[in-house]
Amino acid sequence: MGLLIGLCYDLKDDYLRAGFSPDDVLEFDSEETVAGLEGAMTALGHSTGRIGRGRELARRLVEGERWDLVFNICEGVSGRSREAQVPALCELFDQPYTFADPLTCSVTLDKAVAKRIVRDHGIATAPFCIVSSPDEAASVRIPAPLFLKPVAEGSSKGVTGRSLVRERRDLGAACRAMIEQFKQPVLVEAFLPGREVTVGIVGHGGAARVVGVMEVSFTDRAETHAYTALNKEEYEDRVAYRLVNGESLSTEAHDVSLAVFRALGCRDAARVDLRCDEAGRLNFLEVNPLPGINHVRSDLPIMARLGGISYQELIGAIIDSARDRHGL
Repeated sequence: MGLLIGLCYDLKDDYLRAGFSPDDVLEFDSEETVAGLEGAMTALGHSTGRIGRGRELARRLVEGERWDLVFNICEGVSGRSREAQVPALCELFDQPYTFADPLTCSVTLDKAVAKRIVRDHGIATAPFCIVSSPDEAASVRIPAPLFLKPVAEGSSKGVTGRSLVRERRDLGAACRAMIEQFKQPVLVEAFLPGREVTVGIVGHGGAARVVGVMEVSFTDRAETHAYTALNKEEYEDRVAYRLVNGESLSTEAHDVSLAVFRALGCRDAARVDLRCDEAGRLNFLEVNPLPGINHVRSDLPIMARLGGISYQELIGAIIDSARDRHGL
């Protein structure tokens, strides 16, 4: 039986019209993404209604409106708990919704918190520390080369050609620039020089399953040291994707990613990013419990497509997981 599904999203064009910059809206969704979701859900026999951003959801919930399920892809605007805002609203009003709960959304957006939890579960992650002010850079004891990123951003925001710091003498200036730009601490970690994979997972609890293990490699036009924001944006020219099957890397990535998914309390779907150290051992980078869902360019739909899973089937699996959890 079909559901009435409300779509929660942050639309780039809405925020650009409100005066936000293109960098501010990097994580937000396009009209193409929302329309693609609507099309898949309609084809699955569901009815859809657009809600929009979190504040609009709050207004409509207060007025008494309800849906069988809210499909949430809102990133939120500010604060390191911004991805938790829509899940928290849904729980406050007893409104069923997709994907992770407020706690998981908060701890996974803060990359250092996520790494500590994963490390406590015995899962390898590169040595790291937090630099909250440029002066703290002098106390970093991790050997160079180092890799820097804002501690609480997604979509590779802040990951650029300047994120790789090869010489310790350059660390202070690099941290200062990143702190000034993003107004938040910097995650400083040992650079991992090996292969990088991203792993898609759907389901929840013991029923969670891996959709695919996808290696991310770079063309001669790419920033080759990392899956940077520029590489993602211009992926057709800069990035090559392939599913990794039948080798030890894929088996290890499968097991590590499911362990991460469960350790951090993800559900319905998530994407886990892993990278190898110099010995070829996989290390946890980060997890996205609200994975990009654009039917053409997002990693999860890409790996599903490479594995013979249609976009409609992928969205159906996510909805079925949420439906099972909520008893709908």
